Amino acid sequence: MPETTLERLTSGGWKALEFGPFRDAVSIHWIRPFEGDQPGVALLKYEPGASVPRHRHAGLETILVLDGVQSDETGDYASGSYIVNAPGSEHSVWSETGCIVLIQWDRPVKIFEEDTA
Repeated sequence: MPETTLERLTSGGWKALEFGPFRDAVSIHWIRPFEGDQPGVALLKYEPGASVPRHRHAGLETILVLDGVQSDETGDYASGSYIVNAPGSEHSVWSETGCIVLIQWDRPVKIFEEDTA
């Protein structure tokens, strides 16, 4: 049996879920929070114009864009796009229109902006 099942995510099933604060104009619904050395899985909701500053991936990150368009320095990824960011890769992320993504991180990311705070 699966630990968690969320119905019809690709057709808007995420709209009924509760999201909490993550970053400015980006909210999160944890499907499976990080626990020990286990990956984290979540839905991220970017409001129009929202962004996440440049960061480094300590582990593998996979993203499925469920709605809207997510962008980074390598391009724009519309609904249905699947993105893989390798360990050690760096980028910043934004969404001009707003978007919902399903994301799995092997390890938490290191946000560079927080080094100077």
